[in-house]
Amino acid sequence: MEKDKKLEELFLAQKPTFDDKAEFMATVTRRLDAVEFVRQHQEASLRRYKLAMVAAFVVGIVSGAVTMAFVLSMPTDVPLFTLSVESSILLWVAENSRIIATTALALLMSFGIMSILSNVQDILAIRHKSIHIINNFGN
Repeated sequence: MEKDKKLEELFLAQKPTFDDKAEFMATVTRRLDAVEFVRQHQEASLRRYKLAMVAAFVVGIVSGAVTMAFVLSMPTDVPLFTLSVESSILLWVAENSRIIATTALALLMSFGIMSILSNVQDILAIRHKSIHIINNFGN
């Protein structure tokens, strides 16, 4: 917020002089070209970020589904791993390894989806802020 206010004050403090019309038009054209270049660069970056997020989302869903299908396709009476111990806690873990593995996988997938959605929201906020700055610069 402070940066936006400082940027706004900087633009409001500018008092352009209109001595040479050709030089003024060249300066305005150069600045508008710079703004257009920045806008196009930001749009291209946002497209790349969105594509990366969609790719990560699809890869996560597919790999999670494949892993979950593998875990659930194993015979139910055979645990996923065995521990050669007599401890009651470790024996319980070995007997319930299928449920523990699917729960951990579901939690990991949920965390991945939440982080991707958070990144998408950050990208949209950056885009909204840059559009706001560009629109204010044009006025």
